[in-house]
Amino acid sequence: MNRRLGLSIAIVVLTSGALFVGAVFAYPIPDGSWPEIVFWIVLALVGSSYPVQLPGRSFVDVGFAPVVAAMSLGGPAFAGWVALIGVTQVRELRRQVPWYGVLANHAGMTGPAIIGAFALSLVPSRPGNPLIDFAATFGAACIYFSLNSLVTASFVSAREGEPMSRLVRADAGAYASMLALAPVAWLMGRIYVAAGWWAVFFFLMPVYTTRLAYQRFVEVREMFTQTIESLAGAVDRRDPYTGGHSRQVQTIAMDIGRAMKVSAGDLEALEWGGLLHDIGKIGVPDAVLLKKSRLTRDERIAMNKHPELGAEIIEPVGKLAPELPIILHHHEWFNGSGYPDRLVGDEIPKLARILHVADSFEAMTAARPYRMTPLTLGEALAELHKFSGIQFDPDVVVAFERTKWAREMPDPDRPGAREVPLIGLAAGSIATAGGAKVETPGAAGSKEGAATASSEVPESPDSPRPRPAAI
Repeated sequence: MNRRLGLSIAIVVLTSGALFVGAVFAYPIPDGSWPEIVFWIVLALVGSSYPVQLPGRSFVDVGFAPVVAAMSLGGPAFAGWVALIGVTQVRELRRQVPWYGVLANHAGMTGPAIIGAFALSLVPSRPGNPLIDFAATFGAACIYFSLNSLVTASFVSAREGEPMSRLVRADAGAYASMLALAPVAWLMGRIYVAAGWWAVFFFLMPVYTTRLAYQRFVEVREMFTQTIESLAGAVDRRDPYTGGHSRQVQTIAMDIGRAMKVSAGDLEALEWGGLLHDIGKIGVPDAVLLKKSRLTRDERIAMNKHPELGAEIIEPVGKLAPELPIILHHHEWFNGSGYPDRLVGDEIPKLARILHVADSFEAMTAARPYRMTPLTLGEALAELHKFSGIQFDPDVVVAFERTKWAREMPDPDRPGAREVPLIGLAAGSIATAGGAKVETPGAAGSKEGAATASSEVPESPDSPRPRPAAI
């Protein structure tokens, strides 16, 4: 637990504790109400017992509904007791959650529940008017879940270093689903008063259905991801030297994306795009893909077709539309010398620029048949700097330095970033505008070209620009 997370938890725990003590003394529980509290605690325990883990390592459960019903029925102290005890999860009892995580979870639910119940208690004429009671309960549920979402986002932000705004946006779907339970929670409270405790069980089916929907969403997404991983693994296994390459590139690209604070949607695109970026190599002949000696010019051209082939393969899959630009453009150079479209600078999709750095770093630090000894981390970082502004986006290179892959690099291995070569940019733009196929600098006939072992760029024997050394 880092200091920032510890401070966040301490603030929330102390604040929720003060609210709970204040609610107990200001809104004492009436005599004979404890059986009701126990009843709603049991329902909340059942709803909280089997949380669903969403992408991003957060959990969601349906214990929210009984807590909202308790807010509507009994006031701040009543809701405080139900939230404090009722949100206990099985994984907490099994000690799968550290003690400070247990404190954070309970405080993050109890304080917001008390505040929501207090706001609800301020609404006049509520018990005798069902319409006002419903609107007030829904508003209190919004307060409760909004505060809980902000508290949870603050914990994750302190732990992971991600911006709270992105975390809150990522939880928008869960927010909407939980608020959809607010009317059910209100009905549970009303039927409890009108008919008794047994009638509440008729409303448990919608609550269970919500949890089931979350579980199915996670399962479908996991199945989709596993399918993509299998496709990527099939490509990697064609070449014994690139086994696990796609998964490693995916991990590095996502770390760079987090360092650049990209959106949750962009991070998911990097996750799947990283796995599928080389899917087009399915269409590259084995004689070219598995060749251990230098490639001829024609073989190099055939290799360079794989981004376009990959885009053609993925294009029919609508769900993967955000990944298409990554797959198609992950070999574009920042100065316009890449392929297939000779894009320049910001014309290259940002996620493709991120993946290009990740792909290059992984290739440079892994053994290849044309280079059995991989580069050290310092040497690879030096190459990224050497071609910053030429092959790589300088901003992405800087972001890469903030990831765990380069965080422990010694200062002497950190050369200064080079300026973007304006002549190269202009030449690339002219080539793009005129449709000319300007050949790019690269390692002559090598299996992989230029500064990266994954940049298969065509050789240009008569190019006037200096060629970077092959790695």
